[in-house]
Amino acid sequence: MRSDKPILIIDDDLVDAMTIKRAFKDIDVTNRIDLVGNGEEALEFLRDEENEKPCLIFLDLNMPKMSGIELLRIIRKDENLNIIPVIILTTSKDEHDKINSFKLGVAGYMVKPVDYIKFIDVIKTIKDYWTYSELPK
Repeated sequence: MRSDKPILIIDDDLVDAMTIKRAFKDIDVTNRIDLVGNGEEALEFLRDEENEKPCLIFLDLNMPKMSGIELLRIIRKDENLNIIPVIILTTSKDEHDKINSFKLGVAGYMVKPVDYIKFIDVIKTIKDYWTYSELPK
């Protein structure tokens, strides 16, 4: 990634979150990875002035306490957060979830592949895109 800011992973499934972190390491993404387990924790983390704002958010949709769509609605209404690109990384293939996500301005919607090699390909594609994409400072 071009930015040296951290990447935030919001996922309640620790195995999935660790798989994402492992994939980043395997393709040499050197950004710090911050991890939170649900939408409420994510809001607290993102609104805490002590935490550096991420250059990119990976968001799962199906989480307890607050779904990814609910969190995305809040992020998009918050002037301090709405500029952060959000990529949905989920198991949901539901068309309604895709439509709602894009209506809320996501940068991408990726379904988590079960096969790790395919998962690496997805993460590498995201890395390549965000390496060449200009991000706001």
